[in-house]
Amino acid sequence: MSRRDRLGALAQWIGLGALVGVVCGAASALFLWLLARATEYRVAHASIVYALPLAGLALGAFYERFGQPIRGGNNLVIDTLHDDGPEIPLRMAPMVLAGTVLTHLFGGSAGREGTAVQMGASLTDWLSHRLGVDRATRRQLLAAGVAGGFGSVFGTPVAGAIFGLEFVVLGRIEYDALAPALVASLVGDLTTRALGVGHTRYPAAPQVALTPLLLAKWALFAVAMALATTAFIELTHGIKRHAERRAPRLPLRMFAGGLAVVALWRLVGTGDYLGLGVPLLERAFVDPSLPAYAFALKLLFTAVTLGAGFVGGEVTPLFVVGATLGSALAAPLGIPRELAAGVGLAAVFAAASNTPVALSVMAVELLGAAALPHVLVVSVLAYLLTGNRSIYPAQRVVRAKGGARVAEPTALRDLSE
Repeated sequence: MSRRDRLGALAQWIGLGALVGVVCGAASALFLWLLARATEYRVAHASIVYALPLAGLALGAFYERFGQPIRGGNNLVIDTLHDDGPEIPLRMAPMVLAGTVLTHLFGGSAGREGTAVQMGASLTDWLSHRLGVDRATRRQLLAAGVAGGFGSVFGTPVAGAIFGLEFVVLGRIEYDALAPALVASLVGDLTTRALGVGHTRYPAAPQVALTPLLLAKWALFAVAMALATTAFIELTHGIKRHAERRAPRLPLRMFAGGLAVVALWRLVGTGDYLGLGVPLLERAFVDPSLPAYAFALKLLFTAVTLGAGFVGGEVTPLFVVGATLGSALAAPLGIPRELAAGVGLAAVFAAASNTPVALSVMAVELLGAAALPHVLVVSVLAYLLTGNRSIYPAQRVVRAKGGARVAEPTALRDLSE
């Protein structure tokens, strides 16, 4: 390729990536604003949580009627990236936006990454088809849409770019979309901030030298993170499978899931485990009185909510699980609480999504450079120890974590352990 061709390709990626970034950033800004209003209302009117089963019944009926083409969620995005499938329906963006906001309004425990990724991918794929780009360019723009959504919703543009390249294939980063993904994530974050939407701020990680003793402690820490990740994946998928067998209709599954969340809420006697759980996440860094079992309750609330079919992502709830578990392990292992909570925050989702590099970079963007090398060591170990599991069963495998090569790229859902 000549220099002129290279410059032309770069100009194209900057232009298209910036366009995708503006769209994703604006969508994330609207989403985050609505999510904040919904959370504020639920906190001020706690009795609204009692209506979660009815909200699930209504949302389930709506999704059953109009949501069949988008029922795969993030897995649909991954499948489309691999198989060059049909255009992702534009309806995915407004439907997941409304569904996630309503889930949080009524107290479901869910995140926001799934919504941001799906909005970014569906809006980007709509643009790709309107612009008439070729197959390869469409695939690269889809990765950029994922990056723009992820980076703008968390305020972590570099991690967003890497996540858009890393989450597609287990253990491999797809560099062919690097330029548009980076541009889209950077522009998306700038757009969200320009629209006046801020992000959660975390304490800076303390400077701690990595020693052989600390490395051994981090290995034990990683085992705990991998066990929590495995429990979440297996419990969420198990609830979903069991619910689908017992109640084939989505509205009934969501109604039953809503009842279960309300029962758990009344049983524990606090709303800390509803919604995103950001106050609990913030306490993990500074509060030694935080219950040691907080991670297990947040894990349970989230698995029930998502397993029943409510809409939302997994990132922030898994941040809470990792940070609270890390906080509980800090004193027994003799690790500073801020560092243990920050490393745990990244490691659980890194293992659950098979994206240890993106989440290590995200920890640096959120907590500062002192998080390295600790977060990378724990994230990689937890990723390996979790085995061939994922919250995204559509992720492709070309080489299993045990080292065995797969004959052809195979979805995790089709791979035998």
